Amino acid sequence: MRTAPRSLHRAAASSVVVAALALVGVQAAAQTASAATKEASSIVTCTTANTRLTVAEAARPLNHLLLKATNTGATPCYAYSAPYLRAGADAQAVMPWADDSTPQSVVTLEPGQSAYAGILTYSPDGEGGATEKTLGVFLTDRKGDATGREKTLNLPNGGVFFNSAATVTYWQDNAADALAW
Repeated sequence: MRTAPRSLHRAAASSVVVAALALVGVQAAAQTASAATKEASSIVTCTTANTRLTVAEAARPLNHLLLKATNTGATPCYAYSAPYLRAGADAQAVMPWADDSTPQSVVTLEPGQSAYAGILTYSPDGEGGATEKTLGVFLTDRKGDATGREKTLNLPNGGVFFNSAATVTYWQDNAADALAW
């Protein structure tokens, strides 16, 4: 008769231990989620105010420029989507984004780190065109809207030829991926 109550006590004790471990696990998960939310909320959007922008001619492939955005702030920032670019001061529209270049996730820039966007300046398939001396750059927010003010960059070699085939990639975490399109 004593074996039945002992096994019941052991089963009850085991249930208490399992319940206690489950409670600890739930609390740990909540703390981890809270820490992740707090960390994510401290990351800001990359803007022209907290990011240094440069543009350079790419050695390869031909007809490409490389746009580099470096986080100059004290906290991490998100480089959302792709930049809005205007080739020349009189540009009426921004360059289209190369949809095939969409990265797996948003590029996060720690202070001092950079993101890259490749710019195809022209193609024989494009129409018209002109040599432009400046590139207007707007960064984007989570919704894909332009943030802050436009930053105007001088193009290399005193000017670069653009035609209707000009496109820009989404932000990438390395230059090689940005120039792959």
